[in-house]
Amino acid sequence: MTYEEIFSKSKELILSNDLEGLQGHLAVQVNIIGEGEGIFYIELKDGVVYVEPYEYFDRDCIFIVSGKDFLKMCEGTLNPVAAFTTGKLKVEGSIEKALEFQKIVNKVQKKSKGKK
Repeated sequence: MTYEEIFSKSKELILSNDLEGLQGHLAVQVNIIGEGEGIFYIELKDGVVYVEPYEYFDRDCIFIVSGKDFLKMCEGTLNPVAAFTTGKLKVEGSIEKALEFQKIVNKVQKKSKGKK
């Protein structure tokens, strides 16, 4: 996959979810490594989510992950904590804030289960 495909699919998956109930602030920069290498960020700000193809300097943490594994996390088929403990995901910065990303993934999983 190319960077553009990974970014577009990630953005589509994340923005297709109703995250309105999630309050607070979370800014994660995603560094895709390997195939489709590139950088983008995800920011959750009081229920509004932004996914943009830029480096984000005011971030809480950085995810370093392959495009394939990041898409699995966005789809809800790879738990971010499991990805971290197995070495598929590296985190720089606030581990506490990185764990908040699980809230977004949980919304994706609930939506996926509702479709079945």
